[in-house]
Amino acid sequence: MSVTQSIIIPASHRLTIDVPPEVPAGPVILTFTPQAAGQPEQRKKRVFGCAKGEFWMADDFDAPLEDFKDYM
Repeated sequence: MSVTQSIIIPASHRLTIDVPPEVPAGPVILTFTPQAAGQPEQRKKRVFGCAKGEFWMADDFDAPLEDFKDYM
């Protein structure tokens, strides 16, 4: 498993790293690779429609809510 995080090292050179929950507990190897000035952070290419079918909307989404009946 490989996890990449971009961080900024403060002048104190002390870091607090949030480890994603899917990373198992145990020994790890940390590698520090300085990012060249002006070099944009590399991001994964987005794929159109990659979340298709992950979300749904109720058929009565636009229907008036009973809780607000007195205000309408």
